[in-house]
Amino acid sequence: MEAGSQSPPQVQAPSASRGRLPAWALGAIPLVLIVAALAALLTVGGDTLGERVGPPVEEIAVERTVLSPGEIDLTVRNTGPDPVTVAQMFVNDAYVDYTTSANQVGPNATETFTLNYPWQQDSPYLVTLVSETGATTEHEIPVAVETPTAGGGFYGLMALLGVYVGVIPVALGMLFLPFLRRVREHWIRFFMALTIGLLGFLAVDAYLEGTEIAESGTGAFGGAVLLFVGAGAAYLGLVALDRVLRERGARAREAGASAFQLSLLVAIGIGLHNLGEGLAIGSAYAVGELALGAFLIFGFALHNTTEGLAIVAPLSAHRRPSLARLAMLGLIAGAPAILGALIGAAAYNPEFAALLIGVGIGAIVQVIVQLVPTIRDRAGRALYPASVGGILAGVVVLYVTGLLVTA
Repeated sequence: MEAGSQSPPQVQAPSASRGRLPAWALGAIPLVLIVAALAALLTVGGDTLGERVGPPVEEIAVERTVLSPGEIDLTVRNTGPDPVTVAQMFVNDAYVDYTTSANQVGPNATETFTLNYPWQQDSPYLVTLVSETGATTEHEIPVAVETPTAGGGFYGLMALLGVYVGVIPVALGMLFLPFLRRVREHWIRFFMALTIGLLGFLAVDAYLEGTEIAESGTGAFGGAVLLFVGAGAAYLGLVALDRVLRERGARAREAGASAFQLSLLVAIGIGLHNLGEGLAIGSAYAVGELALGAFLIFGFALHNTTEGLAIVAPLSAHRRPSLARLAMLGLIAGAPAILGALIGAAAYNPEFAALLIGVGIGAIVQVIVQLVPTIRDRAGRALYPASVGGILAGVVVLYVTGLLVTA
């Protein structure tokens, strides 16, 4: 060591002193105190505030309607903080008798009321529930149709419908792969931009549809907020999936993701969207609000065929994928329509539907984020005349084909 030089001081990590609480205990103590404070507030805190002044808060809504010959079954949920006692029922301003296990509906609880009423097919009805305080809640039945009885034939029909509007159209759209493999690189970027336009339109359309469905529910579980909960969960889940796929050493391309990985993410996003679509189809059929005509099936098929094109676009510039992989991608994108139709027909709930639609939105947004780098030109631009034209073309294609789907 040279004269005058000094060795740098050694910094020692602080050692845990004896008697000092471990880190987990320091985190547990505030948690225990918070739980104790909340428990005290629930048990004895209310007594110190005195009685609440004012009328009870009565908020009830009809969650499900089932029509059978001579009867109307209403599942009523109480979304308010106070119990609600239903005293009378009216249908089109006429008093009707009803049966139920309990007239009183507790907070966030449900009760089923069976109205003895000889309703007529295809007629509109307005059901009015009157509480013991005189508050009224109205529920509209736009067109009275007998609710189908769930059975093997019914669920078989739902599965077949899911195949028609999900699996077959996606498979037909994937037949564009040989064509895409013959076009030049700048056309590939155009079709990738078209894919972004398709997915963007699906996301916006799903948001509007999900908001409408959520508003038709009782709001007991959050209403439209569930759209954002589902979207956030799906987005973060697919980001994690993307990281796992990259860590497994998939062959990289410009965006840092393999062609098959991109197609897989596109298929997952479309599949989650088709899950929500199948849910809407199944639930609408279960309550008799969907006309199952040949033109409707044709409209759904044409609308969803473009989704198959979106799946195979990332594969066009690489070696030909195996038939097994293509079949897997097609099933991932199309088969959820079958599951959605079965769930919607068996146990439809507007807020559950909103959550699933939100999942589809989040998945689509994450896929768009993955696809944007693939449309960059040699100058690194994502937006230029060809890419903008492709995005707009995707929006127009889905808008025009969507006009053929009427429910």
